[in-house]
Amino acid sequence: MIEVQARAAPSTAPQLSSAEVLAIRQQLEHLIANVEGVLHGKREAIELAVIALLAGGHVLIEDVPGVGKTLLARALARSIDGSFRRLQFTPDLLPSDVLGTSIYEVDERRFVFHPGPIFAHVVLADEINRTSPRAQSALLEAMNEAQVSVDGETHALPHPFLVLATQNPIEYAGTYPLPEAQLDRFLLRLSLGYPDREAEKRMLELRRGGDPQQELQPVCHAEDVARWQACVPGIAMTEALVDYLLDLVAETRSDARFALGVSPRGTLALYRAAQARALLDGRSYCVPDDLKALVGACWTHRILPQGVEPGAEAERLASQLLREILARVEVPL
Repeated sequence: MIEVQARAAPSTAPQLSSAEVLAIRQQLEHLIANVEGVLHGKREAIELAVIALLAGGHVLIEDVPGVGKTLLARALARSIDGSFRRLQFTPDLLPSDVLGTSIYEVDERRFVFHPGPIFAHVVLADEINRTSPRAQSALLEAMNEAQVSVDGETHALPHPFLVLATQNPIEYAGTYPLPEAQLDRFLLRLSLGYPDREAEKRMLELRRGGDPQQELQPVCHAEDVARWQACVPGIAMTEALVDYLLDLVAETRSDARFALGVSPRGTLALYRAAQARALLDGRSYCVPDDLKALVGACWTHRILPQGVEPGAEAERLASQLLREILARVEVPL
């Protein structure tokens, strides 16, 4: 099924000329540079977030407090002139606190839906693993279908729609680990890490006069992002590259060291992320490096090695096994 969808997609997507691709590449470079102006030394993480945005996916950021997770979400929303909402996930959070609720309006003599904070272009789900599975599950439909259902009615979310969820990989007390079904909804998983010395020095210099984030200006609009998203399925991927992708998938499912291999959703996720990376790089076609560069960010949170519980150790082992798979699977010329 995935193979059919992947090969059929380009026929319904707009075909881009080289000039159009390069124009989009230039606009995306401005977007990345704008975010990098307040989040110093984190270009790779910013590029991954933009790739997820282009591919219509969502991002899970696992890192310690204070490294810029919230800043990344806010700066990205400001840069695309999109709406931004922050959801602080706590143990007492209810699904209605996320999605919204219907309230009876006496004047109108009917129930009126009041949208929740999920109705924004960029949503920061802060410390998502600190809320109950019931509240976590409120995001499933939104992340998968860009809509929410409340009281039997379906409400479309803004377009584009991006969830940036965070969790602390060090502190597990009082948390509710995300189930595999929830993790599989995230296109990419990334971490920011500490800045290097020069980047941190630059940060101090720029913040002497205040917070530069307050002066951040948009470099594009949400409508531009929607247009770029529509172009991504038109990025060409050859038959040989599709077979290479499927060979990588098969390895995760047949290797006895994996308790859980990559799902079909994971296959399509890497396919679409590779197309987005190619567009970001100014190409109308994919190359093997597009797949290889994104395997870790796209699949580490989707697979589970044998004999270990989900957590930091499982992720380290998963990363190692994926590197071994990349080393032994033949790359098409």
